[in-house]
Amino acid sequence: MIKHIFFDLDHTIWDFDKNARETLTELYHRYELNTLGLSSCETFIDVYTENNHLLWADYHLGRITKETLRSERFSKTFVQLGVSADLVPPQFEAEYVRLSPRKKNLFEGSEKVLAYLQQKYTLHIISNGFKETTLTKMDTCNLNPYFTNVIISEDVGVNKPDRAIFEYALEKAGAEKDESIMIGDSLEADIRGAQNFGIKAIFFNPLNIDPPADVEWQILKLDELMHHF
Repeated sequence: MIKHIFFDLDHTIWDFDKNARETLTELYHRYELNTLGLSSCETFIDVYTENNHLLWADYHLGRITKETLRSERFSKTFVQLGVSADLVPPQFEAEYVRLSPRKKNLFEGSEKVLAYLQQKYTLHIISNGFKETTLTKMDTCNLNPYFTNVIISEDVGVNKPDRAIFEYALEKAGAEKDESIMIGDSLEADIRGAQNFGIKAIFFNPLNIDPPADVEWQILKLDELMHHF
């Protein structure tokens, strides 16, 4: 009965952490962060990644703004590593935002799976990512031809897991709940958001964490979708 498949973008198709790591490694050396007291590039990236994930979780739930997320992710990382936030290079955040969305690392099998599914289903994106970066990622990675609609939370005015963004997405797609399914990596935003709205969901779990009991369907790799659809 499924006719419409809704995908998350970051951490599901576009490999956010791998692309961020490449970008941060470039910027670490360009700005010579070792001279500021950040002696390990790997430690810097690991601490940043943890902080960024926590801030994004708060952003999903509407606890912080886009501006707060962007202003705090590097300052928190510097302070946590014992370096004054005042030493964050003024253009560091802007350079990160400019470079990262232009990275092309997708999860293994993404294009093959999307090409396969596109022949049988209508595909859509629902993303909590920021509009300008989401559109850049889609364009840079040549993802637009696979998707009929790209729904971005900034356009809708609410983030996943809010029911309103799923309602908007289905209305825009001309889809019914019983013919729709959501695929994403976030238990809170994608899976529970979809389930609470009343549509099926597949948890993309590349790290193979133990899923909660309410997760009925998970995949570890995207190409598993080719066996289910």
